[in-house]
Amino acid sequence: MDGVIVPPGQGRKLITKAQEVTFKVMGANGSSTSCFEVIVPPGFDVGAHTHSRSEEFFYVLDGELEVLAFEPTDRSGERWQDWESPRGDRAVRAGAGSCMFVPPGCPHGFANPTDRPTRMLFQSTPAPDHERYFDELCEIFSAGGTVDPEAVQRLRDRYDVNQITPLRYGPAPLQPSRR
Repeated sequence: MDGVIVPPGQGRKLITKAQEVTFKVMGANGSSTSCFEVIVPPGFDVGAHTHSRSEEFFYVLDGELEVLAFEPTDRSGERWQDWESPRGDRAVRAGAGSCMFVPPGCPHGFANPTDRPTRMLFQSTPAPDHERYFDELCEIFSAGGTVDPEAVQRLRDRYDVNQITPLRYGPAPLQPSRR
């Protein structure tokens, strides 16, 4: 089997009002890891969640994200940005060059609290779970009108996404993190 070379701007694109995802390397390429370039719009908040099987890796290419990857002392409330770990860890602002690794079972989230899109590289193992998830999520977001939150939750239930705080895909203002 040959390797895969994907030039800048190339790959299979999914564009919704919530995100732009470009598939770079997929399970169909023989990879055990899916690799995507993701444009995260201002105000998007994936919400804190866990996966029992998936490992994820995020690398900020351009812009900033607010990120979290730890078990908090208390999972209550709708804002994961206010959580704190037993060691005192809190959500951080991650700029270009920052990365986050998330093992299975670890609560994590990311949000774009800025007024500009953020571009990140996202990898998920095993392939093709997140590929299928993004395909179906794109269908939900592209259905027109308002997004059906129950349809999103059913999708997340099928793809091992245990949602802890709400997914926000509108331009709702986010509070800056404490560094």
